[in-house]
Amino acid sequence: MIKHFDRYIFLRLTAITLFVLLMLIFIFIMIDFSENSDDFADQGAEMAEIFRNYYLNFIPEMTRLVLPVAVFVACLFLTGQLSDRLEITALKAAGVSLYRLIVPYIVFSLICAVGISLLDAFIIPKSNTERIAFEEKYLQSKTERIDQSDIYRQPSQNTKLQVNYFDNKQLIAYRIRLIEFENEKITRTTTANRMVWIDTTQSWRLENATELIFTETGYKEEKISQKDTVINIFPRDLARTTSDVYQLTYAEAIEYINSIKRSGAGGIEIPQVQFYGRLAYPFSIIVVIIVGFAFASVRRRGGKGAYLAAGLTISFLYLAFMKIIEPFGYYGALSPELAATLPHIFFFLVGIGLLLEAKK
Repeated sequence: MIKHFDRYIFLRLTAITLFVLLMLIFIFIMIDFSENSDDFADQGAEMAEIFRNYYLNFIPEMTRLVLPVAVFVACLFLTGQLSDRLEITALKAAGVSLYRLIVPYIVFSLICAVGISLLDAFIIPKSNTERIAFEEKYLQSKTERIDQSDIYRQPSQNTKLQVNYFDNKQLIAYRIRLIEFENEKITRTTTANRMVWIDTTQSWRLENATELIFTETGYKEEKISQKDTVINIFPRDLARTTSDVYQLTYAEAIEYINSIKRSGAGGIEIPQVQFYGRLAYPFSIIVVIIVGFAFASVRRRGGKGAYLAAGLTISFLYLAFMKIIEPFGYYGALSPELAATLPHIFFFLVGIGLLLEAKK
């Protein structure tokens, strides 16, 4: 009997989750299109291009974002239905523990969590790259640049770089100043009107540069029309945006964060919180399953409406907690790891508490 119950729960959770997921994605697309349709029209985007290059590439990210909500609603709806029909009461009377009843829910949540983690690791970064490129072309009012001007980097322990402005489309840095020092003494300064990235050689080309080489007795000045140089700075280190981490696989994101550390750039906590948040996000599916089952397994007044209303309230609180905590990680009040995982830990403990308090 219990095996039939497990199969029934798994199939029903799958069906309801898919239905809710499709409805949420459809609503999201309609709202987003209504907000951005004027910008699309002003920039000359064609309807086929909008849905092919933008919304089709947005669906994987939307799936990642709303899947925990869809799973939570499915769990509340199905468990509330079983509770109203006294099926859970009958199973408990037959000697089946409430902890055994939650097993198919946990299995379902684990499969969803692993699936969304794989999706986020390999498929979503590519689709996000294409979607964000579309946004930059047709939604020009949106800006995610972290560094706009007066960019400072430290390519090595004895080198500092100042860039007045970096054009991330042409990969050209304007009005740059490179300072080399040793034992707290400046040994060389290089100023240039432009610094162009050469992709074939993975190096920078200085144009209209002036070098000052300092010695114990003075300095030597040299004018250089063009010079190729290798600096431990890549274009991505000068053109950081708040969406960079979401366009990278897990391995690429780790290398990206390490490159920021090497370049001496500030604000490294932002991509760290985002990356750890990506890693921890699938765990939210397991958390909402526990919370939803523990809440809905006890028969309450109001029927399914009360369960769904509670589900929306808890989902809002969960999301709000995540968004409130993130800035504390950005500004160093909390470690990036704690800022990314604290909401999940808190609601996991809430779910365990509700499960322990539920009638067994």
